[in-house]
Amino acid sequence: MNILILGDIVGKKTVEYLSKNLWSLRKEKRIDMVIANGENATDIMGLAPDDAKALLDGGVDVITSGNHIFHNRALYQMLDDSRVIIRPLNAPAAAPGCGETVFEACGYNVLVLNVLGMMGMEYAQNPFEAVDKALHRMEGRYDFAIVDIHAEATAEKQAMGYYLAGRAAAVVGTHTHVQTADARVLEGGTAYITDLGMCGPEGGILGTDKNVILKRFTTGLPQKFTVADGEIKLSGVVVTVENNRAINIEKI
Repeated sequence: MNILILGDIVGKKTVEYLSKNLWSLRKEKRIDMVIANGENATDIMGLAPDDAKALLDGGVDVITSGNHIFHNRALYQMLDDSRVIIRPLNAPAAAPGCGETVFEACGYNVLVLNVLGMMGMEYAQNPFEAVDKALHRMEGRYDFAIVDIHAEATAEKQAMGYYLAGRAAAVVGTHTHVQTADARVLEGGTAYITDLGMCGPEGGILGTDKNVILKRFTTGLPQKFTVADGEIKLSGVVVTVENNRAINIEKI
């Protein structure tokens, strides 16, 4: 079974690109399931219902998220109603939605979990405890698990990878928008990468207009973020799973 896991989607142009091209990519790469982080898909911070629907109609099976998912209040009802758009497990108790889902693909029940890192993230509770509780709660209802840890600190992401080695088929990091070079399969059959990178326009800084970011850094003053122009580039991994364990991870 081949699972395509895409990094943070940035901007409406990227949503439109995926809507037009993802099904052909799935066919080319023989992809059985697609997971994508959508927390930056609308105006860099947040996800609007129409963009969520476009991604799901365009070939994304499960949308994960992160600290920006609650910026667009119009999504709250969809978070409560949908089983394929998830928010971090360790978000505040008052948050809408759910941090886990089981998606059926190729005869497998795939548990997808989403957690926030603690370091540099506001209001995040302990992600290690949250994952443990979810795996225990869902025991017997899934064949293997995929975990998206949305975190700032590379050490925290690596710690989650080793913590879940042999217990999850894949642990992937998101949030920093730059793909790391450490994709590998850990002991026990757990595919791992510290950050998937982003899906968005080249030529900017993390998908944002570089002039806006440069002005922010050089003046120290707040700026309104706008999505960069440029050719859309997709970043992520394809994880191959056999007998509920990862046997390969390939960067794209």
